[in-house]
Amino acid sequence: MEAIFIDKHYSLVLECKQGSKKASYELYRLYSKAMLNVAFRIVGNIGEAEDVLQEAFLDAFNKLKDFRQETTFGLWLKQIVVNRSINLLRKRKLELIEIEGDHLENIPDEEPEDEDDVQYQVALVKEAMKQLPDGYRLVSSLYLLEGYDHEEIGQILSISENTSRTQFLRAKRKLMEILKGRGKVS
Repeated sequence: MEAIFIDKHYSLVLECKQGSKKASYELYRLYSKAMLNVAFRIVGNIGEAEDVLQEAFLDAFNKLKDFRQETTFGLWLKQIVVNRSINLLRKRKLELIEIEGDHLENIPDEEPEDEDDVQYQVALVKEAMKQLPDGYRLVSSLYLLEGYDHEEIGQILSISENTSRTQFLRAKRKLMEILKGRGKVS
């Protein structure tokens, strides 16, 4: 039996499928800011993220007849945005280095003490992530900010799970260097 998810914007999706421009505009208004943030975190350039956003919405509206409510519209759209963002990076000749063997380092995590400190540290990390090479930024964004696990990242990027983990660990190391250089990490 096929699972069907009913989300709060189901009626807008149905209206869009029937050709309503008003419903299309409303879906765009509801999702554009969040999807722009997703694209920006992956591509690292606001202009390119805006292009990705527009192309993703065009794709979504053109393929809306194929949307079967097997997930929410937001998750379906997010997948389109992620795929479009990745395609843009591939056009930039993104190279993820395959790693042989299972030599992964464990980098201990420190837990911040209060919510203000957490928000401050998150802001610092997001700012530092903008300085990462595309491959590192892509994997760390998908893992940290979008919530994908390394197996899913491997499938999305057509790389091994091990390569995803390694890219993430390297990105983490590079972030530490960036933050230490700013005097933000001791």
